[in-house]
Amino acid sequence: MKARVHVMLKNGVLDPQGEAVRHALGTLGFAGVEGVRQGKVIELDLADGTSEAMIGEMCEKLLANTVIESYRIEVL
Repeated sequence: MKARVHVMLKNGVLDPQGEAVRHALGTLGFAGVEGVRQGKVIELDLADGTSEAMIGEMCEKLLANTVIESYRIEVL
C-alpha cells in the first residue's frame, strides 16, 4: 500500500521560500505570478491494512508541524 502526504503551511503563516520562488520567477521573466506557497510531499510505502487513521497519527506526531502546517493524505 502506498500513501502520499501533502504538507503545506497554513494560511496566514509567512512562507519565505515561496516568496523567494515568486521573486525568482519574476526575475526570469514570468510576469503575473502574484504569490507562491511551497510545501512538501512525503511518499510512504506501508503494509497492507494500514489505516488512514494511523497515517493521520503519523502526520500529527512527526510528518507535519500542525501548529503552522496542514496536511492532506492521499491513499494510492
